[in-house]
Parts: sequence; C-alpha cells; structure tokens
Amino acid sequence: MKIYTKTGDSGTTSLLGGARVSKAHLRIEAYGTVDELNSFLGVLRDQPVNEKRLDLLKEIQDRLFTLGAELATEPGKDKVVKPDLLPSDIELLEKEMDEMEKHLEPLKNFILPGGHPSVSFAHVARCVCRRAERICIALNDESPVDGLVIQYLNRLSDFFFMLGRKMAQELGIEEVKWEPRKIK
Repeated sequence: MKIYTKTGDSGTTSLLGGARVSKAHLRIEAYGTVDELNSFLGVLRDQPVNEKRLDLLKEIQDRLFTLGAELATEPGKDKVVKPDLLPSDIELLEKEMDEMEKHLEPLKNFILPGGHPSVSFAHVARCVCRRAERICIALNDESPVDGLVIQYLNRLSDFFFMLGRKMAQELGIEEVKWEPRKIK
C-alpha cells in the first residue's frame, strides 16, 4: 500500500463512511488535534521517568486512536466498524489520578509549567488536550459528538496535570508555583 494516494491534492479528504470534506473542516481539525496530542503523548511516554507507566500511557494512546476513529466517522454512519470508547476508560483515568494524588502534597497554588523538560512535556500534552476538547465542543455545536469523547478529553487533561506533578515528585524537582505580582 502506498502512503500517498493523491486524492487529497484538491484539499479534501474522506471520512469513515465515504463522505469527502474540506481538510479545513472542523471535524478534521478535531481528529487532527487528537492525533497531535497522541504524538505529544508519545514524547511523554518516551521520558525515562515514565518507564513504569509505559503500559498505561500506551493504553491512553490506543484510546486516542479510538477517539480519532469516532471523530473521523461520517455522522449517521452507525455501521462503520470501529473500536468503542467506554465509561471504564474514563474511570481508569480517574483511578490513576486518585492513586497519584495519594502520594502528592495537597495543591495550594497554581503550578507554572516547567521545572524539568519531562514535566514540561506533560504540560504541553495537557494544553493540546484542552484544545482538542474545545474543538470537539465546537464540532458538537454543529454536528453531534459522542459525549464520552468530550468527557474523556476533559478527564485526560486533568490526568496530564496530575502526571506532571507526579513526575516532578519522582524527579525530585520542586514544582514551580505561581506567585502573582502584588497589586500596588
């Protein structure tokens, strides 16, 4: 199979189900941003500090492919075969966050991104995840998006924040707390 088909040379692409849409369509922006997030998650997974989380992070990458397939499917094409996103996928993220939180200092300040390159990757993933969520919400305003997709992205951005905190702890890095300038 060749990687290039030339069918997109005119600025359109196919959805699962067969419809062709502009590559600038909000649906393409949604699953393209989920794909971007998955790439950042690959960078995050490759950080040595996450060695013991490889399976979990790969599972999240698998779910992001599931989200991408859902978003790439032409509305109304219910017979397209694709994996399902399940409530248990969201529950897994919540369980993992709860476990991380047990071992972290209570949050008393806003945390600035940074402190270590590995931790910064978690914050970049969080921001891209929030953008994917916003785009999916905008898409939902014009064409229904499975509520689990939006819920998963919402929870996943929280997961990346908690993961950044946990990575900082494991790396022995002090979190960079935001201290607002005093109002004069």
